[in-house]
Amino acid sequence: MADQNTIALIKTLRERTGAGMMDCKKALEENGMDVEKAIDYLREKGIAKAAKRADRTAAEGLTKVKVCEKCGKVGVVEINCETDFVARSDKFIELTEGCLSYVMKNEPATLEAAVEGTAALFNDASVALGEKLGFRRFSVTMPAEGQGVGAYIHMGGKISVYVILEKADAELANGLAMHIAANNPAYIALEDVPADIREREQNIALAEIAADPKLASKPDMAKAKIAQGKVDKRLSESCLLFQAYLMDGSKTIAQVMEEKHNKVVSFVRFQVGEGIEKAAE
Repeated sequence: MADQNTIALIKTLRERTGAGMMDCKKALEENGMDVEKAIDYLREKGIAKAAKRADRTAAEGLTKVKVCEKCGKVGVVEINCETDFVARSDKFIELTEGCLSYVMKNEPATLEAAVEGTAALFNDASVALGEKLGFRRFSVTMPAEGQGVGAYIHMGGKISVYVILEKADAELANGLAMHIAANNPAYIALEDVPADIREREQNIALAEIAADPKLASKPDMAKAKIAQGKVDKRLSESCLLFQAYLMDGSKTIAQVMEEKHNKVVSFVRFQVGEGIEKAAE
């Protein structure tokens, strides 16, 4: 019978890949119980689709985004707690707003500095709420002169987004913020994808091609081109510019930006608890 650690790893792998229990067990055993290597193994075998990290919310809390009407500065925070009941309480909402106000006013250089600067707020809230609380992350941006900013809060603070455009366009910026909240892109364009992620996808694509008997007679140069096409297609799904625009499904974001003669400079999307493993009760 598998030990509890193995069972937990199988559960994690199943949640991230959708593969069957026995396939997950074999993948782990073949890869030294390494979940990341097991994911690649399952994908190479055609058993799992591209794994997406941080797909599920596994901790409670709130995100909050705000644009300063006077200066145009925009900021977002994620504050965590143990239960959704506490996350919806007035005291926790007050804590989240207080943390956002602090980082927008002081622009701390690190998370540690933000935690230190808001310690009094957390001490007060912790006593009142009786739960473990945490300041997980923040982001503050001052748009350059002429740039536009849009912000959106989804599901009462479960997701918060802001986006910076090359040129001011409030309607477009706010529409893009809603799109990003709903579609969760990881990058703006293909060139923004980190080299290590592209290399990983390249290795998986090459392994798939090597295992396909229909491609066995293809020259190496042709196989490399096919692999590149596979990689670009998979990665493009995570790129904002390739996605169909939420407000007009007949156009991609890239087409909309071309029509508007504008450009996405950057965006930030926080979702409560993404990437955090919630302890089993």
